[in-house]
Amino acid sequence: MKTKSYHSIRYLMIILLFLNLVNCTPKPKNNQVELLALLGSNQITNNTRLNCPSGILPTGIPIADTVVSANSNVSGFNDSSKAINGICGGGDLSGSLDVYALNLTGVGATLVLSWGGKTVKNIAGIDFIVYENAFRVTESNDRYAFDPMVVQVSFNGTNYCGFDISGFNSSVADSNKISSWPGFGGLRPVLYNMSTNPLSLEQLFTSTGSGFLLGGGDGFNIDDLITNVSCDSTALNNIKTQGFKFIKMTSASAVTDPNTGLGYVYPHSYNNGSDIDGVVAKSIE
Repeated sequence: MKTKSYHSIRYLMIILLFLNLVNCTPKPKNNQVELLALLGSNQITNNTRLNCPSGILPTGIPIADTVVSANSNVSGFNDSSKAINGICGGGDLSGSLDVYALNLTGVGATLVLSWGGKTVKNIAGIDFIVYENAFRVTESNDRYAFDPMVVQVSFNGTNYCGFDISGFNSSVADSNKISSWPGFGGLRPVLYNMSTNPLSLEQLFTSTGSGFLLGGGDGFNIDDLITNVSCDSTALNNIKTQGFKFIKMTSASAVTDPNTGLGYVYPHSYNNGSDIDGVVAKSIE
């Protein structure tokens, strides 16, 4: 998990800062100690979101609520219910721990969800949002810690259509920039949190510019789907007309890059793939 190591380092920095103040200042001012205590407390609260999920899904938010297929064996994060129990985003600079982590390769690198037999309809604009646990590395740059995934949808559970990912930029120097992964999911931080930052369905699908949404996550439009080896024009047109029932999310590292014959290379050396927080549709019936 990218969140574990990142947060551990931040906690260690807080402790070292505290020890430095204690050792260098015989009688530290009360406000210094209080400030450090608040810093540590806020970091833990903001990052773990201990009150989310609450056990009750919000009404009026069509969250994918059924696990169709899940085979991850990532230790500590292979409970697939975490992918359907609601969205618990950690914010722009931290990722949620209430996630289902995919493997980097193999059968455990793919998760299939549904809306319990209901169909996600094709309406104007973005039709669904995928939430991972990406976060911005610092406040001042455009670099992110993320686990890209390939997103595909199907009406019948057999023929899956996906999005155009041919614009992938293989430059190592730019590998942790969102612009290097067009068409992929799992790139943008999740700001929506059912408990601490509740938003309406309309707000979740509100654009804030440059591909970002008010509640974070990565939005996809059914009209942008393209054909592939498992999705001919008939299947594609059916989804665009009728909608889809199943969504498949696969770690990019488990998908073959046609330019190399190997899996897409992640911008990091983490030992698991994408961390799924959930999926929200705009309209289902």
